[in-house]
Amino acid sequence: MATYNCIIIDDDEIDRITVVAFVKKFPELNIVGVFDNAASALPAIETQDVQILFLDIDMPGLSGIDFRKHAAHVPVCIFITAHPEHAVESFELDTLDFVVKPLKLDRFAQTVARIQDYLELKHKAQLFEASIGGDTIYIKEGHEQTKVKLHDILYLEALKDYTKIVTPQKRHCVLSSIGMLLKEDNFNSFIRVHRSYAVQKQFIKKILTNEVMLNNDVVIPVGRSYKDNLKTLQ
Repeated sequence: MATYNCIIIDDDEIDRITVVAFVKKFPELNIVGVFDNAASALPAIETQDVQILFLDIDMPGLSGIDFRKHAAHVPVCIFITAHPEHAVESFELDTLDFVVKPLKLDRFAQTVARIQDYLELKHKAQLFEASIGGDTIYIKEGHEQTKVKLHDILYLEALKDYTKIVTPQKRHCVLSSIGMLLKEDNFNSFIRVHRSYAVQKQFIKKILTNEVMLNNDVVIPVGRSYKDNLKTLQ
């Protein structure tokens, strides 16, 4: 199992202890530094090979947003904050996930899964290519090429510069952003329901307040700014 070095920065002691405790539940995460302010963490990102930042945003002195600007070379940034109003600004800084406090273990586990997916894809980036023809997408994985029928795809999930393509049988990944894929005419049967998700209209079984349920009972979150996209289906 690959392991990834991370640092944790939060000026609130209880929140900092909680993040440390949750990180230690995942053997693939290795803590190389814990800090109660961002300024004292600056040497760590220069002297150690850090792959993941767990950052609070609202901190005295150097904020989490400003720290991320100094640490732009670190591949993964996870903001854990009590201030959801910073979400848009944070995603402009190459953020993989934005978690609102109070932090819950099940939500943190989802974040860890996204981290693993992203870092594994980043490592294998040169192996993934995609070409679209008709109703089919051809995905190159290593020396093999897999044919995926577009009408079999349940949903798309964004992972920064990559997109996870999910069918009932398998998950595939391509080196293309979800936004770029959705601009293709071949993907006009998909509807964006969240910053990180687009679902195929024909597979939507039920539209709930903050979620959509697909035919195979997979539940996908609906972002507030994307709810209007679903009104045409109701």
